[in-house]
Amino acid sequence: MEYQDKSKKTDTKVVINDNRIAFYALGIADEAGEVAGKIKKLIREKNSVLTEDYKKEIVKELGDVLWYMTQMCTYMNVSLEDVAKSSIEKIMSRQERGKLFGNGDNR
Repeated sequence: MEYQDKSKKTDTKVVINDNRIAFYALGIADEAGEVAGKIKKLIREKNSVLTEDYKKEIVKELGDVLWYMTQMCTYMNVSLEDVAKSSIEKIMSRQERGKLFGNGDNR
C-alpha cells in the first residue's frame, strides 16, 4: 500500500476522468510491450544471456507496468494488495484442481 500511496502523488491526471481507465489500460499495454521488446532483444542480440545491466533495464520497464497498474487500481478504489491476494487465490485454486493449463478465466 505504501507504493500505491506514493505513486498516486505522481499521477498528473492530465487525462479527464471519463478516459482515465482507458489511458491506464493503454499504458499497461504499452509498457508491457516494452518489456516484451527487451526480451526479444535479449534473445536476438544477447543470445538469451541475461546480464545484471540488462536485468536492470527490464526491471525499469516492469516498474512502468507497475505504475500504470497501480494508477488503474487507485482509480477503481482497489488496493494492489487486494489484486495480489485475488490473483494468488485464483492461481492456487487452479493448481489444487489441476487446472493451471487450459483456456478461459473460469477454469
